[in-house]
Amino acid sequence: MALLHNRVSQRELKELLYQETEHRITISFYRYFHIDDPQVFRDEIYKALATLKIFGRIYVAHEGINAQVSVPESNFQLFKDHLDIIECLKGVRLNIAVDDDGKSFWVLKIKVREKIVADGINDPDFDMRNKGRYVNADEFNQLTNDPETIVIDMRNHYEFEVGHFENAIEIPSDTFREQLPMAVNMMKDKKDKNIIMYCTGGIRCEKASAYMLHHGFTNVFHLEGGIINYTQQIRDKGLPGKFTGKNFVFDDRLGERITPDIIAICHQCGRPADNHTNCANSACHLLFIQCPECALKFKDCCSSECLSFIQLPLEEQAAKRKGIDKGSNIFNKSRERLRPVLDKSIRKSGQ
Repeated sequence: MALLHNRVSQRELKELLYQETEHRITISFYRYFHIDDPQVFRDEIYKALATLKIFGRIYVAHEGINAQVSVPESNFQLFKDHLDIIECLKGVRLNIAVDDDGKSFWVLKIKVREKIVADGINDPDFDMRNKGRYVNADEFNQLTNDPETIVIDMRNHYEFEVGHFENAIEIPSDTFREQLPMAVNMMKDKKDKNIIMYCTGGIRCEKASAYMLHHGFTNVFHLEGGIINYTQQIRDKGLPGKFTGKNFVFDDRLGERITPDIIAICHQCGRPADNHTNCANSACHLLFIQCPECALKFKDCCSSECLSFIQLPLEEQAAKRKGIDKGSNIFNKSRERLRPVLDKSIRKSGQ
């Protein structure tokens, strides 16, 4: 029987990745479609992708698939051919990473989830088949030339702060499940306006567009393939770009540079910065923005407290960490937790 999960340590796998000489391509894709038995589907696709030496993070649920993967360049066509063999994935749009060093993932993880994107929707009448209209980069630009068009960013606030479309409205929350009802409430008096929703690769804004239509909005659009596909299209077609800054991505890169503009600030000193990192204190692991100077000063930690913690003897660190689970902080930058730091840095920078 084929091995259906990894048994090598993360450290060893990462070392092996950096020893590779062949270039890898970072790709994301998703599709909403019904899967009768997600576990069987998961096991079959794991066997196929592992054979092709593909790494990445994939979620499978009854409602479809959501994938971010790293593919050896020589296996790209075989990977694409395999997806086309699966009837419900035939012709699926592949978003090729914009700013890619090929070192985004070092292990293949495929998990069965209740949803491919957690949405908190329990309404049995909600139907993903009734979704907004796709718009490509050119259509997005034309629609947003009209000042009456509303552009809504359906990403988390830590994604929005390092880069976004001009005049985009942020739905200020840590989670997509919170943003959906917030978006409906914030736009409740604009149900007949043209509304374009966007996200990183398309999966969240596609569901958000269906949710808005479900709540009585009439002219809802969503950006096909999200920011990643938009950036590829404007580069390929020579179109003017309306996105400024960096596109946050959920892999080891933590960001793709779209324009040279730095629109965020270091959460420790207030200087311009947009590089996300996770706190070096493994008992914290908080995701935050840190400039190079503060990285040296705090040794990659988010605070003086965490800096003091990592200087304790390893045995004492282990004892203090016992029973503490901060794993969710890897992609969680709570505004409330960082509020004292942000207020201090904003005052210092004069913003």
